Parts: sequence; structure tokens; C-alpha cells
Amino acid sequence: MESLQPLLDFFSAIEKDFRISSTHIAIYAALLRYRSLKGFINPIEVFRVELVPAAKISSKSTYHKCLQELHEYGYLRYEPSFKKTRGSRIYFFDFEISKTHLL
Repeated sequence: MESLQPLLDFFSAIEKDFRISSTHIAIYAALLRYRSLKGFINPIEVFRVELVPAAKISSKSTYHKCLQELHEYGYLRYEPSFKKTRGSRIYFFDFEISKTHLL
């Protein structure tokens, strides 16, 4: 159950946020899955091609737009990489601490 807590916290945080779509949720869930495979490190470094199959997203622009919006809305910190040999960095927040500024 402990490994589900970050996803449960995310759902609690987005419950009343009308800006969040199913695509945002799919990307966030795929990021959490990737993070768990990497030993729950924070931040993670990820390439788009590693994430889109799990998130069921086919559009490159949708992926980048939703990640940028999750960053802008305060659900994670997204540092895009513009190098082919380096993945983008994703920092996860502890929603128990930061959830109050999201609403």
C-alpha cells in the first residue's frame, strides 16, 4: 500500500482541479511507474519514448504540453532536456506539504 501513496496523494490533490484531464493523469501515473522501477529516486531522468507507451499517448506535442502544465499547476517540477543523450528531469513533490498551495 505504501507504494500507492504517491498516486493516492496526487488524486487527492487534483480532486477539485478542473484543469486536470485524463491525459495529465495518465502521464503522472506513467511517471510514478517509471519512478518505482528506478527505486523511487527523486528526481528521475526520463526520455519521452520510455513514457508514452505506458501513458498511451501518441502525440509528442500532447506529452510535452501536459508535462509543462503539470509543472505550471504545481504538481511536479519539469526540466526539459533539449539533448538527445539526456532525458528530461522530473522532480516529485510531497503533497502533504505542498497540497495547500494547489487549491
